[in-house]
Amino acid sequence: MSTVNSPSAANSTPPAPTPSPGASVPRTPGRFTSLGPVGLVLAGGISVQFGGALAVTLMPRAGALGVVTLRLLAAAVVLLLVCRPRLRGHSRADWGTVIVFGITMGAMNGLFYEAVDRIPLGTAVTLEVLGPLALSVLASRRALNALWACLALAGVFLLGGGGFGDLDPIGVAFALGAGAMWAAYIVFSARTGRRFPQADGLALAMAVAALLFLPLGIAEAGTRLLDPTTIALGSSVALLSSVLPYTLELLALRRLPASTFAILMSLEPAIAATAGFLILGQSLSLTEAAAIALVIAASIGAVRTQIGRGKAALPADGQ
Repeated sequence: MSTVNSPSAANSTPPAPTPSPGASVPRTPGRFTSLGPVGLVLAGGISVQFGGALAVTLMPRAGALGVVTLRLLAAAVVLLLVCRPRLRGHSRADWGTVIVFGITMGAMNGLFYEAVDRIPLGTAVTLEVLGPLALSVLASRRALNALWACLALAGVFLLGGGGFGDLDPIGVAFALGAGAMWAAYIVFSARTGRRFPQADGLALAMAVAALLFLPLGIAEAGTRLLDPTTIALGSSVALLSSVLPYTLELLALRRLPASTFAILMSLEPAIAATAGFLILGQSLSLTEAAAIALVIAASIGAVRTQIGRGKAALPADGQ
């Protein structure tokens, strides 16, 4: 979703934001929070890349929409069993937020898998990450964050080969649509995390997404969704690409602003290229190596900028 200097390693972790009135105070697991918000994002990104590779191998069995359906259903079952979210005691605004979050997750996954069914995976990720980058510019009020976003954007285009003119235009449109939904996912994941304790909101939103996508998956894959091997592979994709990364990102968004989180999402293409080199033996060109360096530099700059804001706020908070 590479190495970035961890705020905890630098002993400069910014203070956690004060919960807004009426917001639930999360009790996050110690082993997760010890990673720090940046570590949570990186761990989620690595998990997504392994899950994405597995999902590509599953598509001939169930099709793009079938894979999304299996992924969402398995993730919803796991999260509902683990979290056991309360259905009572939530306001209409709480339910509205979690429903929109679920719709956003379903659309993001569906559009992305339709994209990788038509264009290469690395290119699809490169195009998709433009959504979070755009969000980082719109959400941030500091010119410096816009500079980091532009630097990351340059790296993303280098990683995409400098141009996308020879690609299937429908696949490109799906990837860009997935990027827009990714930006919306960041916003509504943060809002859901503030309204629901722990990962309860994520579990409910995943159930919403699974129910909405079930008819589409049945229409495309039919009885192939009942094949035991397909179910097992789909469940593995769900754990790697949904349950683990979404939970880690939800926890991270409680401690990072949306603009900084969005720039960190630019690491997704870089992690994919690095994994291809380390695991699959795919060599990197000088252009690709330069692109990875630009994206990582932008992410480090964004994190350091946020840490600097946290330090600057300390004297005022202590008065």
